[in-house]
Amino acid sequence: MANKSKAAAVPFGMKDKLGYMFGDFGNDFTFILSSSFMLKFYTDVMGIDAAVVGLLMMAARFVDAVTDVTMGQIVDRSKPTKDGKFRPWIKRMCGPVAIASFLIYQSGLAGLPYGIKVLWMVVTYILWGSIFYTSINIPYGSMASAVSPDPKDRADLSTWRTIGGTLAGLAIGVGTPMFAYETVNGNTVLSGPRMTVIAGVFSILAIVCYLLCFRLVRERVEVPANNEKLKIGRLLKSLITNRSLLGIIAAAIALLLAMLTMGGMAGYVFPNYYGSPAAQSISSLTGSLAVLVICAPFAARLSAKMGKKELAFVGCLASAVIFLICLIVHPANPFVYVGFFTLAYIGLGFFNTIIWAMITDVIDDAEVKNGVREDGTIYSVYSFARKLGQALSSGLTGSLLTMIGYTQATAFDPVITERIFKLSCIAPIIGFTLVAVFLWFIYPLNKRRVEENVEVLARRRGK
Repeated sequence: MANKSKAAAVPFGMKDKLGYMFGDFGNDFTFILSSSFMLKFYTDVMGIDAAVVGLLMMAARFVDAVTDVTMGQIVDRSKPTKDGKFRPWIKRMCGPVAIASFLIYQSGLAGLPYGIKVLWMVVTYILWGSIFYTSINIPYGSMASAVSPDPKDRADLSTWRTIGGTLAGLAIGVGTPMFAYETVNGNTVLSGPRMTVIAGVFSILAIVCYLLCFRLVRERVEVPANNEKLKIGRLLKSLITNRSLLGIIAAAIALLLAMLTMGGMAGYVFPNYYGSPAAQSISSLTGSLAVLVICAPFAARLSAKMGKKELAFVGCLASAVIFLICLIVHPANPFVYVGFFTLAYIGLGFFNTIIWAMITDVIDDAEVKNGVREDGTIYSVYSFARKLGQALSSGLTGSLLTMIGYTQATAFDPVITERIFKLSCIAPIIGFTLVAVFLWFIYPLNKRRVEENVEVLARRRGK
């Protein structure tokens, strides 16, 4: 494996960090666009009932239960090539995932019959999320363990991955509201044609970022193909008895419930309750800057001192308290609400910055217990959990909006907009509280346990 030796001879460094950052940048150009604007697009532009959109997002996760784990198995069983084991998938699938994302936001179809619009939404969303996004995200996430065996390097990759996602959130969260909304009859509404153009631009940028990831990152640890016969029963038993995996899955679902509900409700609370898309852009800007300026520089140091689990617990509990105060204060000024939003984002930002390093801790823990390393399978199960959290948040947001009476006709009714404000606080309070509970009582990998696992694996590998 001359190529592998050549890659291993190149030391881990800034090129790998930047490349891994661009990978998540590419992911989130389509993922954040979907989580933040798809529900708004299909309710306000396409005229689809919010509960129908939410139901699709939840139903698609049952498809993901199959496609995510299947892709994990494909990755684990694939043989390394001259470009590595994981990197080739990024190059192969970047085009399909970008095209499928663009097709979701076709406002020119808004005049078609209701059933045709629903069918288009279902097909394009399944193609994007359950098939193409899965086929690039599973190899990308699993690749961290092959870039370097050093836990510190992996923590750096986790931090830079978060930076990439934050920058994508900044571009989408700040830029999209500035261009996507227009004023019609005195009301601020989402423009369908503008959303189509925005989706096309983001798809092109996603491809560019994926290709930069492919070019800059190098795999240094050869992960051989898993040629053991697949035994579904043993695999399921291994997964459902893995407390660290179950704990991080529960926390991830709750985190996404809180985080994506914050993002999803922002598309309603700012333009509908506060009448200020500008405040929505600023909230995305301040939240992203807080992660870049506060969380990214200090997360690794704080987690090394406190432990990853401990830091995540404190951050999410603080975010729940901040939204509780916001609910009680009930700010009339949109920029005061932005202040609460930003403070809460710092708390979740610490967890988001270190969560990818926590996944490698889970993979190490499973190897210590079972003697088999299954990066792709474990990551795919975790990825499915993240998608489930995304679906639950979107489905819950859509269902709650329908429950409080939100439609195109009632979008600016004072009674409805007041309910929107309360939902924008209550959902994150519940989500962040659940994250803290799951981390503390289920997830077992505290600072001491992680350090013990690193020592055990080092001894096994003769290092």
